[in-house]
Amino acid sequence: MLRVLGLGVGLFSLATARDAGAFVHVVRPKESLADIATKLYGDASKEGLLASANALDVQGGSAIVPGMHLQIPACDYRRVGEHATWPNLAREYLGSDERADALARVNDAVAWVAPSPGQEIRVPYVLTYIAAEGDTTTAIARRFLGEANRAWEIESYNGKKEWKLLRGEVVLVPISNLDLTDAGRAEASHDDVRGRRESGGQTMAQQKKVAQEIPALLADVRAGRYVDAVARGNRLLGQGELDARARASIDRALVEAYVALDAAGPAAIACDDWHKQEPTATLDPIYVSPKIRDACRAPH
Repeated sequence: MLRVLGLGVGLFSLATARDAGAFVHVVRPKESLADIATKLYGDASKEGLLASANALDVQGGSAIVPGMHLQIPACDYRRVGEHATWPNLAREYLGSDERADALARVNDAVAWVAPSPGQEIRVPYVLTYIAAEGDTTTAIARRFLGEANRAWEIESYNGKKEWKLLRGEVVLVPISNLDLTDAGRAEASHDDVRGRRESGGQTMAQQKKVAQEIPALLADVRAGRYVDAVARGNRLLGQGELDARARASIDRALVEAYVALDAAGPAAIACDDWHKQEPTATLDPIYVSPKIRDACRAPH
């Protein structure tokens, strides 16, 4: 895909690494960019993003025609492995560990707290924008991020502090609000020949849903609602591929609930599962009751 004429090999290499989340849409007869944006994003206003992602807005702009292959910006979704950190992930997916804050922020996290093994994270699409005369990061933020006051995100990502940009300057714009419609996900899945998306974000959404319900599980245990805790905990465990941190919290709560219900066998199984997710956890006698320590040592 040609972003801008005359910018050379350096920009092409940036696009190659960056476009891993994009997929191809073949323009149909009578389709407009607004039609495509509505179909794939459910938002006609994203036609401007499609134009910029395909260099249709440079040098006076150009029209789309049936049969044209358009790059459709989309986010990647990746499962986190053992010992991953936000700086390492940012280096791998965004080209620099200095973008760890940006990647963590997209995932409602902070860069100094490592993600949980097995967690699915969202990797933003990064648009290459070529500044026009008089362009500012504020104007670019308003155009692509929807809010002018998010200009600081663009400045941080590019290591810039100036508001004004030089004509022809390359600006990288990380975009994460690219949720696809059902039709968009179907097209992305069809074009996903390299396994670029692990679940299209469905695992990430499920993991967030489970994380939001864990406090209620812990409240059940604290309040002595042990039958409710067992039911809720096992339902959460059946919600799909959970990350290690969530799984450990659920298993730990189940240990307490089973012990309180004098179910030694299930408690021992839950304890084993807990230690598989959190092998460094200890049963400190100062903080852990004798009944729980006994249950975790019980054969099953």
